[in-house]
Amino acid sequence: FGNTCYCNSVLQALYFCRPFREKVLAYKVQPRKKESLLTCLSDLFNSIATQKKKVGVIPPKKFISRLRKENELFDNYMQQDAHEFLNYLLNTIADLLQEEKKQEKQNGKLQNGSIESEEGDKTDLTWVHEIFQGTLTNETRCLNCEAVR
Repeated sequence: FGNTCYCNSVLQALYFCRPFREKVLAYKVQPRKKESLLTCLSDLFNSIATQKKKVGVIPPKKFISRLRKENELFDNYMQQDAHEFLNYLLNTIADLLQEEKKQEKQNGKLQNGSIESEEGDKTDLTWVHEIFQGTLTNETRCLNCEAVR
């Protein structure tokens, strides 16, 4: 596998984020069209969840192989930045989920025969957004009068 401890750290943290783990495991039961990073992550989380031993090792071979196929940044045996990997993984999953929502809407429109505006498609929030998205505010406070800008 090479140097994948950055990946291991992120995967363990995400697995122990209960809302994320539950959504990934629920994704496992949905019918699949093709292999993706999310399907590989779901398989990996399912292997961990169904592991009979309390202590053990589950090699993420399939997940790492898929990651390396999808992004050349991770297609080497060098140490990577865990933060970059986390951002890439969450953004990739969110993009995939948004694309699936878009496909479902289009399939529904074709069946119903109605044509609606597709403006809302890009702003649809996924469960990744619901779990991890936040708002960052930056305030400057005057030390003399304590006014906030």
